[in-house]
Amino acid sequence: MHPVNALSGIKVVDISTLFAGPTAAMLLGDFGADVIKIEHPQRGDPSRGHGQAKDGVGLWWKVLSRNKRTTAIDLSIPEGQDLLKTILADADVLIENFRPGTLERWNLSPEQLHEVNPRLVIARVTGFGQFGPMSNEPGFGTLAEAMSGFASMTGEPDGPPTLPPLALADGIAALAGAYTIMVALQSRQQTGEGQVVDLAIIEPILTVLGPQITAYRALGVIPERTGNRSTNNSPRNIYRTRDGRWLAISTSAQSIAERVVRLVGRPELVDEPWFASGRTRAQHADELDEAVGGWIAERDAEDVIAAFNEAEAAIAPVYDVSDVVADPQFQTLGTVLDVPDPELGTVAMQNVLARLSDTPGEIRWAGPRLGEHTHEILTEAGVSTGDIAALRERGVVA
Repeated sequence: MHPVNALSGIKVVDISTLFAGPTAAMLLGDFGADVIKIEHPQRGDPSRGHGQAKDGVGLWWKVLSRNKRTTAIDLSIPEGQDLLKTILADADVLIENFRPGTLERWNLSPEQLHEVNPRLVIARVTGFGQFGPMSNEPGFGTLAEAMSGFASMTGEPDGPPTLPPLALADGIAALAGAYTIMVALQSRQQTGEGQVVDLAIIEPILTVLGPQITAYRALGVIPERTGNRSTNNSPRNIYRTRDGRWLAISTSAQSIAERVVRLVGRPELVDEPWFASGRTRAQHADELDEAVGGWIAERDAEDVIAAFNEAEAAIAPVYDVSDVVADPQFQTLGTVLDVPDPELGTVAMQNVLARLSDTPGEIRWAGPRLGEHTHEILTEAGVSTGDIAALRERGVVA
């Protein structure tokens, strides 16, 4: 018999902010880890005020801090540092994203924390890593999107480099962070000892950009902006229908490319020598886009999608968030979940990112109020009720 949540019994302390570290902690919490979020007692976590709010309550916080218990401790003063060590004494993971040297300045270096708890996995998330010429500079996902090459290869050929309208590098780093934390926990199963995870936000995004470094070193190729086209296959673009909808087409598989051109009335293209591979098809993107785009422009979206589905060719409408919420596939998967919340009544958010057959994750609650679990967390750590009251009075905790 499996436990309901695979990570039940794993205690994670999250002292990170905006956004890679907290998202990694959220992912662990989704599968049952006990995540304790520590905020500043006066200012709270920055994500509480980031993005849109309803009735003065930050919505991003509700998602980012779901499944987390929260307390507020001033870590910049000795009393707060001692409290953190007390909480970490039986913890499995610490996630932090202060600039390199900050924990050391606060007498919370990995060496000092491992004296308190040798089994602790310490995930250090920064823009540029713990060492190197840029390590002490402020680092954000936007800088990673710029420095990784992502922005330089994104956008129209005659337009500027383009940044994503979301925290893309942070999200990728969060997935990498959750993964490497689990690797470190698995290593601890064998060695009995914790270790430090040094996660630089500039690096994981390079992994999802594919073999651009390999191609550059081997062939001297520098990717250029191609808009919605691909250098690896065609037709691959966004096409507008007669009723004004936008549809996306992928032909990564040769068989799909052949089905598409036959569907749009250009079967002779299949016999062209250049049609035999995605790379050479991409060199004839103008001709292919004209054929496919012209056919689609003469028809309504519903008819185009039906025809593509019947031909077993890959197509999808370009959704905004209202379409996502209404889509029957997402509804069937349970992708959007309404979470009860004492402040807002109900908060809708994306569900756990994958379904496990035996140990599924779950969203138990949305992001809590500042200091909502302080008494509970500190009591569990052995702090008396009287001491908690005194710490509140002095502003050490909230």
